[in-house]
Amino acid sequence: MARKVILYIAASLDGYIASRDEDLSFLSIVEKPGEDYGYADFIQTVDAVILGRRTYDKVLSFGIGFPHAEKECYIVTRTPRAQEGNIRFYTSDLQTLIIDLKQRKGKNIFVDGGAEVVHRMMKDDLIDELIISIIPIFLGDGIRLFQDGRPEQNLELVSSKSFEKGLVQLHYRRSE
Repeated sequence: MARKVILYIAASLDGYIASRDEDLSFLSIVEKPGEDYGYADFIQTVDAVILGRRTYDKVLSFGIGFPHAEKECYIVTRTPRAQEGNIRFYTSDLQTLIIDLKQRKGKNIFVDGGAEVVHRMMKDDLIDELIISIIPIFLGDGIRLFQDGRPEQNLELVSSKSFEKGLVQLHYRRSE
């Protein structure tokens, strides 16, 4: 089975992944003890993670340690840095990285954001599936999940699921 590149991310109903000052507190409105919205099952299906340096820094700022350190991680950055365990600071072309990863045996590849990485991957049609958790809030402004300037892409709905706290999770795959 071929490896898939899957964007798994949360956004406000109006399409923002964070407020303008990178605040993520809006995500807490759907917190419920014992509910992870399928994340534990999803993370078992991946062995590589791609995310932007700002997203990586934001995760580290929570003081919980990097949750994907045991997986093969690529932090997309403009500034070269030495590898730290399984964490590689990647400064080259994303298309080259995806082609290389897809040629290797392994599980799926998780794209964890941020908006700039998602945009670059969408422009080059590198994302096979999207799992987007819609948070029931209008932020009105902030960091948009999908930026303008990407090509049109047809999608096929795989599933949709609604949860008690109002979160709706949409799972799409790229149409062939």
